[in-house]
Amino acid sequence: MIAFASNSLLCRAALKQTSIDAASFTFVRIFSGAVALWLIANMRRTMAAMADHRIGGNWISALALFLYAAAFSFAYVDLAAGTGALLLFGAVQATMILWGFHKGEPLRAIQIAGIVVAVIGLVVLLFPGLSAPSLTASILMLTAGVAWGIYSLRGKGERNPVSATGGNFLRAVPFATAISVIFVPWTHLDFVGVTFAIISGAITSGLGYVIWYSALPGLTAASAATVQLSVPVLAATGGILLLSEPITLRYVLASASVLGGIALVMLTPHSERQIPTA
Repeated sequence: MIAFASNSLLCRAALKQTSIDAASFTFVRIFSGAVALWLIANMRRTMAAMADHRIGGNWISALALFLYAAAFSFAYVDLAAGTGALLLFGAVQATMILWGFHKGEPLRAIQIAGIVVAVIGLVVLLFPGLSAPSLTASILMLTAGVAWGIYSLRGKGERNPVSATGGNFLRAVPFATAISVIFVPWTHLDFVGVTFAIISGAITSGLGYVIWYSALPGLTAASAATVQLSVPVLAATGGILLLSEPITLRYVLASASVLGGIALVMLTPHSERQIPTA
């Protein structure tokens, strides 16, 4: 979740504070993630998939990864941080929890209460940054949330996180290339923006998603969805620790609500915490 929070901050900083365009940011992010994971997998040489010169992952997961990254980038061109986060995580929650219901995943009363408490905390935390969003940007961010929910759910069946994540990033490169070609007339590269995209792709996306795929088999859909609500809290905490932003009563209460709600959801016994495969 720390990687996800850092990734969100990098993306917003690049698109809001530099002149790099969303299509270029998406391409550099995905390409650098693919390169970094390819290098890691080849250096390890301990995985059968790599030894046989095969890559893991699949095209459906790659498409979901691309749709998330592209829609996320284009949406944040026009969305405020708070509004974007609320739309994104609302869509992620709905996608993953509804899929769990569809597959018959049990959801206890205490988990439902935890989800409600966490969502309320998230709204309180983000409320000052909420603004009326444009319809196009809202649809893009909701699309990003659904795509990320699908990508996360599909991680259930992956036994080799590095190979699977690397393969998904590699397969997503053609999609990112295509959208970059389409938006060539509006292309604008910025050194700082490209640097942010490389860090986002190679570290906070690539390595972060490997860790995420490693954790997913031990979580239910509800747990995996709800724990991601901690990302805005971690981002706010990073602002306090790194940017000397003030600690407010709203931050303390909202963070306690989000983290407390997540704790209630995570009380499910380990034996029942299994995400149905998408």
